[in-house]
Amino acid sequence: MASLPCPPTACRNSSTKFQPPSPPPPPPPPASAYIHLPFCRKRCHYCDFPIVALGSSHPYDTTDDPRITNYTHLLLREINATRTNTNTHSLPLQTIFFGGGTPSLVPPHLVSKILNTLHSKFGIVQNAEISIEMDPGTFDAQKLDDLVELGVNRVSLGVQAFQEELLRSCGRAHGVREVYEAIDIVTGCRGLENWSMDLISSLPHQTEDMWAESLKCVVDARPVHVSVYDLQVEQGTKFGKLYEPGEFPLPSDIQSANFYKMASESLGNAGYSHYEISSYCKSGHECRHNLTYWQNKPFYGFGLGSASYIDGNRFSRPRRMNDYMDYVKKLEDGTISHNATSCEAKDMAMDVVMLSLRTATGLDVKSFSRSFGEYLVDSICKAFEPFVESGHVVFMDEEKVKVSGDWFENGNRVSFIRLSDPDGFLLSNELISIAFRVISP
Repeated sequence: MASLPCPPTACRNSSTKFQPPSPPPPPPPPASAYIHLPFCRKRCHYCDFPIVALGSSHPYDTTDDPRITNYTHLLLREINATRTNTNTHSLPLQTIFFGGGTPSLVPPHLVSKILNTLHSKFGIVQNAEISIEMDPGTFDAQKLDDLVELGVNRVSLGVQAFQEELLRSCGRAHGVREVYEAIDIVTGCRGLENWSMDLISSLPHQTEDMWAESLKCVVDARPVHVSVYDLQVEQGTKFGKLYEPGEFPLPSDIQSANFYKMASESLGNAGYSHYEISSYCKSGHECRHNLTYWQNKPFYGFGLGSASYIDGNRFSRPRRMNDYMDYVKKLEDGTISHNATSCEAKDMAMDVVMLSLRTATGLDVKSFSRSFGEYLVDSICKAFEPFVESGHVVFMDEEKVKVSGDWFENGNRVSFIRLSDPDGFLLSNELISIAFRVISP
């Protein structure tokens, strides 16, 4: 993987203190909700999410499973007990995302109860995006039809790979046959056009030929959205115990970078826009819920281990079921302590930079300058100057046209800062860290 040029010493060791021009305006109330449904057949070898494993042979008909029923009732209690006294008036929900876990294991009649409770508590706009994650082998055509009838209008299909050996090696509960069966069900569902497919690169023993085959299979399936994730080996997972990142049988850093470039090229040639580091879509099919995160907008989170961002505060629920049950009871009693992290101005600035630079739109310079000061924009531009020259960072004008020449002389023309695709995106962590050192030296 290419190395980064060294940033100017003045930017690395700046002693300028962060002084925004005025306190940022209070954030708007949330208009998005994430619902965590933690049930899976089994835990995948890379997964560190809070889940409840039902058993690898568990059928997709889970109507009578008390673990799912009891959890759903607990979730409804949390939603009902949530206070909505935000700094401004409340808004009806514009996006709802059922994540997990494997939400498609939850019976539609329980999903209906959750949606009804959300509607009663917050309201839901008529054209809301309502997404649900689904795994192959956990649903049939009737279950999907029932979910669509309830208002679900977006499906995220967790395929991950199209090779039997790779699916087995990462502990997936489904095989390639179930993948194609799920694709047939989704594409044959009347009234469902907005669907996404997930892939994972840099899996153990994965080759470039395998990755090229998976990308071709995705293009052939014609989802309107594709998410491509590079494997992260997390401590405490089975992969974390078996493997060291960058060491065989995991691909090297160079191979992982090639996987990323292959995805960018293959999906780009197939008409997908690379609108976020890990996300591609056909025109007009960006995931509206995920844009809430990338644009640093507030959101509700409900369920085991989920996070919320409300009134400038971030807080998470417990990851263990007994602790979560206790959390809900205290919430109902009014004795809960969220241990919220309040975002100071410099923290908010770092959030905006980090999230914006993950997207193809990039950092809106004028908006950022209004909130955090022109001097900070100038400092970030100076720190990024070597990476503009190396092609990792792009300065753009109001029309999203690349600014050429001396950026300082034409500083008033710089309206957006973005990372290049794919080279800048590949080094996003390092580039964002450089901006962080400018904001908080």
